[in-house]
Amino acid sequence: MPLQFDSSRYQRLESLSLQTSNPVAFSFTTDGGQALLIEAHAPGVFRVCIGGPAATGQPGTGMATRAAALHDLLARAEAIGEGTLEEVTVDGRPGFKILQGEHALEIATQPLRFTLYRKDVPVLVSSPDPALTTLGMQAADGDRPGAFALAFTLDPHEALYGLGESTVALDRRCETVVTDDPVARALPLCWSPRGWGVYVNTVERVVHHLGTDELSPDNYVLAIEDGQLDLFLFVGEPVEILNQYTQITGRAGQPTLWSMGTWLHQAKGASPAEVAEVAAQMRARGIGFDVVSLDTPAGWEIKAKLAFEWDATRFPDPRQTLAAFKAVDARVCAPGFPGVTTQSPMFAELEDKGWLLTNDNGNAQVFAGVPATHGLEFGLLDLTHKDVWTFWRDKHRAILDEGVDAIACDVEIDIPDDVTARNGDTGARLRTVYPMLAKRCLFEAASWNKTPAEGVVWSHDVFPTGQRVPLQASTDVPNTWEGLAESIRAALTVGMSGLPSHAHDIGSQEHPLDTMTPELYLRWLAAGVFSSHFRFHGTPGLLPWAFGDDVLQQAQTWMQFRYRLIPYVLGAIEDAARTGLPVQRSMALAFPDDTEAHYHELQYLLGPALLVVPAVQPGKEMRVYLPKGDAWWDLNTGWRYEGGTTWTFECDTDRLPVFGREGHMLCLGPTAHHTGEYNSARILDEVWLFGMPVHNPVVMRNKIRVMQMQGSSYAKGLEGLKILPSEGLEVKRRGAEVRISRAR
Repeated sequence: MPLQFDSSRYQRLESLSLQTSNPVAFSFTTDGGQALLIEAHAPGVFRVCIGGPAATGQPGTGMATRAAALHDLLARAEAIGEGTLEEVTVDGRPGFKILQGEHALEIATQPLRFTLYRKDVPVLVSSPDPALTTLGMQAADGDRPGAFALAFTLDPHEALYGLGESTVALDRRCETVVTDDPVARALPLCWSPRGWGVYVNTVERVVHHLGTDELSPDNYVLAIEDGQLDLFLFVGEPVEILNQYTQITGRAGQPTLWSMGTWLHQAKGASPAEVAEVAAQMRARGIGFDVVSLDTPAGWEIKAKLAFEWDATRFPDPRQTLAAFKAVDARVCAPGFPGVTTQSPMFAELEDKGWLLTNDNGNAQVFAGVPATHGLEFGLLDLTHKDVWTFWRDKHRAILDEGVDAIACDVEIDIPDDVTARNGDTGARLRTVYPMLAKRCLFEAASWNKTPAEGVVWSHDVFPTGQRVPLQASTDVPNTWEGLAESIRAALTVGMSGLPSHAHDIGSQEHPLDTMTPELYLRWLAAGVFSSHFRFHGTPGLLPWAFGDDVLQQAQTWMQFRYRLIPYVLGAIEDAARTGLPVQRSMALAFPDDTEAHYHELQYLLGPALLVVPAVQPGKEMRVYLPKGDAWWDLNTGWRYEGGTTWTFECDTDRLPVFGREGHMLCLGPTAHHTGEYNSARILDEVWLFGMPVHNPVVMRNKIRVMQMQGSSYAKGLEGLKILPSEGLEVKRRGAEVRISRAR
């Protein structure tokens, strides 16, 4: 059960005494004898660690030596920042302030509390509410683990973002998020446009009360079920917070080029031959796609001598099945699952080997059936066991060598508290780390012979450090206008939580199809075109030709533009590996100081250059807010609009309001039906300018550079490309250099 906020359960920490300090870390002792260590961890990042008397740590070397470190939550544990310590007086009582450039962390006493400053402005302040534990700890007692509670005050209208996937709203204020609840789909970063962020570095349960009425509508309260507190406090713009958070916890691996093409998912109950026929129809009807995604159950199972064998009832001849897809230039994503059914002869053998998760009786835990196991009860491989990890990884490498191109796997299961892994993980910790271990293992299998690491694992699971593995599959939503809006919110909320790429499904085969109208279908497809990845369903009622010739023709046009966008979208993903920014960026993330923009929560930036306004209700009229600070160029008309303005546009189903950001350029590839048609030596075809270019463009394998001189822009790397200047500009080529200047 989540922690309860009874102040009597916590020892309120009151005072501090300084022990040691250096430019990186500052060591204190609390009135209760606990060690408190604060690092100036990185520019705009403070790390706070509290433990028992023995947990003194070594300044500057990384402070967590418990379960979180065992699961490699931090990609960079060592501190790289510097700070200075001042003794100050706060409310008439002695305290301390750690300064780091323009930012500072102030520690007051009686009781112990924090204030985070951004350029001398307090942005995150410990709550003054006496009914809450400003900062308190609960010692371990018998079976009850240690715990910490913290409370921070919130401004009346302060929005809170991050903390994982939500289909309801981008602003998480008034929610309670429990990190080990699979339904919560939680991620660990929370931030505010005021300029602060909080990350609790643990795999134990954390309960985030985000200004909830039942506790305190004016406070953000955290309960951390861990005997040590390891807390990162961020200060800065949201883009800076995501940058630092992903530097600390890790950034995305690289997806393959072919994964950027459209995916086609097998209809439920369809045979592989029927899927191959749908794929052939996609090709014949001019609908571009790259990948066939096979549906559950798992495509193979563990057999005698620990071999993987394909499910013979579905794939009597796996080579022939794979060859049928290769014949239409399609890659194959097949489902795997780290479970062994109780009906399998291998269940008892793996139980005897200690390779399955166990319960309190020491027996293998038996889980209720899921689609991946044909609904049969099963045991889960213990992926904390090094031999099991290696076995599962290497067997999937063999599957990939046979001609499968990617693995799909969902394992976000509600594991009971009494289930234990080989390394001692149990309960909330195991619920948190198991999907993380499974997806990391599969990504390692997919990318094992590639430098840098490049591969794809299709998974809906959400877990800490999920941003290290590219591609987050979409959540399932109904085939309604609200379902379309929910899918966009899901993409934006995981992006605000640190995940770079989110794949949209065009509708759902799990929900009734009679609500999917031709208009809704085309609007959904258009939103998919302007996303990181997207997938068609092979269900007859969700294919482009199911709605008549006019819809099919519009779908063909949309798909042609999607394939032209791929170099730009992949460039945005490559950027995520350098900046931590997602492909789809919400208004609050991209424009934190423009509060009017935040109200238009379904608008988003695709990469840095394109503002996309998806249609989420019937009709042609669409209201658009253009964020202030920039001018915007309409991709449909070429007209320029000033930022900070609201407009109403009429857009039929063959268009969306999409705007180019002034000072940027959009690099497009050629028309293609799959990425195999790209010429790797000429991946680009055309460049659209949005006013005078100032920024280097975002594009895969970017070698285009822009510089300004004497009122003109000079670009290198545009040889052989068509250039479409916006109104008022002229373009002159000078050998390998292009000069863009104001028209005379």
